[in-house]
Amino acid sequence: MRRAQRLFQIIQILRTGRGPVTAERLAAEVETSRRTIYRDLAALMAERVPIRGEAGVGYVLDDGFDLPPLMLTADEVEALALGVHWVAGHGDPQLAKAAVALRSKIVAAVPEPLKKIIEQPAVQASSVEVPFAEGADLAVLRKAIHAGRKISIGYVDAQGAATRRTVWPFLIGYFEGIRLLAAWCESRADFRNFRTDRITRIEVLDEHFAVAPPVLLARWRATLDRSGPQQGGGPDPRQGQG
Repeated sequence: MRRAQRLFQIIQILRTGRGPVTAERLAAEVETSRRTIYRDLAALMAERVPIRGEAGVGYVLDDGFDLPPLMLTADEVEALALGVHWVAGHGDPQLAKAAVALRSKIVAAVPEPLKKIIEQPAVQASSVEVPFAEGADLAVLRKAIHAGRKISIGYVDAQGAATRRTVWPFLIGYFEGIRLLAAWCESRADFRNFRTDRITRIEVLDEHFAVAPPVLLARWRATLDRSGPQQGGGPDPRQGQG
């Protein structure tokens, strides 16, 4: 690994680390010796990269430091290309269009040697669009999630019973042939999964959630950790709970 690439990787590890990162861990991830890591850290600090720490304790990168956003490795470019290809074939129309535009921007922005990874990929997702059942406008749902706004929905469950709910949406999940909206349901006072093809109407309300969407997501994941993928031993969540 070239020294410049190694220095960049050290910064990336420190950037994503939760708490101090030891020289031992840096050496293992970069695949070099601790001695080299200490020299690299000293060189970075001499260049005013805001790294704090000491040998035997660990190192942290101060908040606010950033690098040009397109200093990407070959693996990172390939991961982006694969993700973009998948979204182009599986996302809702607005996201699919955005994925195609994003691919063009990546090709235009990366150095010449990396362009081949996008134009002649070694890995590729299926380009065939998955025939998702029609239903809710996912663009509206995504905007509500980003804004942290409650929504009122009409929903038809698996038995054909129609209800109206006020929910706090925080995630749209993609499964084979279906999409699920994960949300906190006010009427059930619990997390629920709603199949988007069974949502008959959506009204975005002016009222915001009592908690931020990332907090809801973390709480939802905690319930999955406690009870497994099928909450409370109930039915497959991909069917929608309602």
